[in-house]
Amino acid sequence: MTLEDVPTVNALEQRLFPADAWPLQMFLAELSQPETRRYVVAESGGDIVGYAGLMCIEPIADVQTIAVVPEFEGRGIGSALLTRLIDEARRRRAADVLLEVREDNPRAQQLYVRFGFEQIHVRRKYYRDGVDALIMRLQLVPDGAVPGGVPAAEPTTEADPTTEVGHP
Repeated sequence: MTLEDVPTVNALEQRLFPADAWPLQMFLAELSQPETRRYVVAESGGDIVGYAGLMCIEPIADVQTIAVVPEFEGRGIGSALLTRLIDEARRRRAADVLLEVREDNPRAQQLYVRFGFEQIHVRRKYYRDGVDALIMRLQLVPDGAVPGGVPAAEPTTEADPTTEVGHP
């Protein structure tokens, strides 16, 4: 994700998460911290159709956001984005990847479970509309082991071959 992508990503954010959308300034602030953040976009036909972001402060990585426009769901874009974030977490030597997911979003929960995430906690009424957040964790390194040298994540579904994820 580049600064030029932020207006489009912000418009998608407002559309996809009307009750919990990040303000434009949040995306700008996140991109200004490359030492601990990594944000990517997925494109199809030159249009942004998904985006995702990771914060990593060793030994923990946290998925800050991940979204795919509804018209492009089911094409492997979410898997491709999540794979990029997990690979980045490994590159930054994270031992665990954490995320919050809405309790009423089984599709996203299923994606995370396919990647090996496990529910470890519930944050009651976490979202503005009162929905609980499930806290999920993917262990990249077994407890007590040293991060590094771990193979890259493998998505369980193929991404649409016409879709590019990220910018160079």
